[in-house]
Amino acid sequence: MDEPAANSTTPPAAWQEGWRQVVETARRTVRDGLVVGTSGNVSLRVGDAVLVTPSAVPYDRLGPHDLCAVDLDGRRLAGGLRPTSELPLHLAVHRVRPSAAVVHTHALHATAVSTLVDELPAVHYQLATLGGPVRVAPYARYGSAELAAAALAALEDRQACLLRNHGTVVLGDDLDQAFERTAQLEWMCRLWLTAHSVPGLTPSLLSAAELADAAEPLRDYRPRPAAP
Repeated sequence: MDEPAANSTTPPAAWQEGWRQVVETARRTVRDGLVVGTSGNVSLRVGDAVLVTPSAVPYDRLGPHDLCAVDLDGRRLAGGLRPTSELPLHLAVHRVRPSAAVVHTHALHATAVSTLVDELPAVHYQLATLGGPVRVAPYARYGSAELAAAALAALEDRQACLLRNHGTVVLGDDLDQAFERTAQLEWMCRLWLTAHSVPGLTPSLLSAAELADAAEPLRDYRPRPAAP
């Protein structure tokens, strides 16, 4: 499909602010060791537009004038850089899920877990924020429609999934939430690997009822003013 020329007009203010958040989140994934180099990608839906990191550009080189925006069919709306190769995955999620933000990483411990099991079991109550045990989507080549479909299936009634031999996909109402969930998922994968590595012992797991009990208080877990 031929791409239409990028829109030469000044991007809407909401896109400019959204792009600032996309770039900052992408840089945070590098600073926190969740990606190496230009691996991983970030997207944010703003109205009918999807702002997404470009392909093969170090995040510390991205600035306000590098905004990369496409519509839900992948047609370019703004920017001259090529969108990430994982654009089909991001668009698939944005078409069918209400979450505005998607963070995809190659986090070390989460990727290791993806090679070992079919789901990250309930080793910690923070899994309640992701909807329960995190499923592992079957392997498919990066950037493919097959990978996008496998991720969508693994994300059903969940806020995160692992991609076999690949990495993580995490959703959020905004990029701060998606990033925080990504960091928590990586920590829980590290926890499971650590506990699972002890010879002769098996990690204890939380029941569905225990996760459900934790879910409600966590749903309202956010900064708030102190009581007078």
